[in-house]
Formats: sequence, structure tokens, C-alpha cells
Amino acid sequence: MKILLLLISMEIFSSCGTSDHFISKETVMQKENIIELVSKNDMEGVKKALANGVNVNTQDKSKRNLLLVATVNKQVSMAKLLVENGADVNRQADNLDSAFLYAGASGQTELVKLYLANGARFDLFNRYNGTALIPACERGHFETVRVLANTKNYPIDHVNRLGWTALMEAVVLGDGSKKYQEIIQILKEAGANLQIPDNDGVTALQHAKKRGFTEIVKILSN
Repeated sequence: MKILLLLISMEIFSSCGTSDHFISKETVMQKENIIELVSKNDMEGVKKALANGVNVNTQDKSKRNLLLVATVNKQVSMAKLLVENGADVNRQADNLDSAFLYAGASGQTELVKLYLANGARFDLFNRYNGTALIPACERGHFETVRVLANTKNYPIDHVNRLGWTALMEAVVLGDGSKKYQEIIQILKEAGANLQIPDNDGVTALQHAKKRGFTEIVKILSN
């Protein structure tokens, strides 16, 4: 009798193990499938997957969630769909990118606005310990800069790992052209501190003078 019970118990355990393995394999397949669907911008496919219970915050091998994948691919409609289904705009990948941080850095103003309206956090930073605003300034995305700089409580004067604020980055890594002049003007009007120096004690104005950025010097001096 004891032997019979033991055999039955072993059979039940074996059966449960097989089932768990099958579910695990199925989950992996669903995960890989929805990542591919997002990458291909397959709206209907993603809708069906989400309706079938696939996690909207599924991550790829680099821990990029679906929303970050869509953001990297500049898929606005897909991003909106994912946000509507509860995607986390702040979830960070291995390289510390998040959908919000990447949208700012790449100048995707529409997505920046979407993520701001859906819980974007200002205390999470990229791999340079920078905000979404700092690389937006560096790359000349003045419309994105306008939105972020004028967002209530946004850390406009945050200093990154290089010792630079958004203003400093626009001067040091910009070329002094009209779009950078516009960025400097936006930051100034939004209340950015013009006196914060870099790690060597050099101010944005001093850098602008050294580079011969006449128009930026005028903005910073008045």
C-alpha cells in the first residue's frame, strides 16, 4: 500500500513539473512574440497579445520594456497604445534608458508630452546621471527643451556626472547656431541658473565667449 501511494505521489509530482515547464516555455514564447510585434509596429498583433494577458511591461534581453522599444523606433501610435494599457514610462533598461529619458534625448516632443502626462519621474537619470533635458539641449531639440524647461518642478539646473547643467551642455557641445541660441533663450526665460560653473569653475558665459558665440554671449549677458 505504501509503495502504491509513493508511486501515485511521484506521478502527480512529475505531471506538475511537466505542466510548469510547458507554461514557462509558453510564457517565453509569448514574451518573444510581443517584442517582435512591437518592433514590427504590428498594432493589431500587440492588441491581441495584450488582450490575451501578455505583460505590457515585457522586457527584452537588454531589459528594454515594450514602450522603450517603441520609443526607440519612433512609433508614436504604438507608444500610445502601450501607455493606454499601463506601460511604465519610467522603467529603465540595462543602460538606464527609459521611454521618457530616451524620448527627451531624441527630441520626440509628442512622446515627451505623453509621458509627462502619464507619470514621468524627474528623479531617474540616464547613464551620465543626466535628465531628459540635458541631451535634448546638447542635440538641439529646442521644441522638446521648451516643453521640459517649462514643466512645473522639472530639475532644469540638474548637474550631470560631467559637471554640466543643460545650459552648460548647450554651450559646450553646441555650435552656437540659431537653434542653440533658441535653447539658451528658452532656458533663461524658464529660470535656469546662468551662473552654475562646470567642474573647473568656468561658467556658460565664459565658455560662450571663448568659443566666439556672439549671440549666445548677448543672451547670457543681458
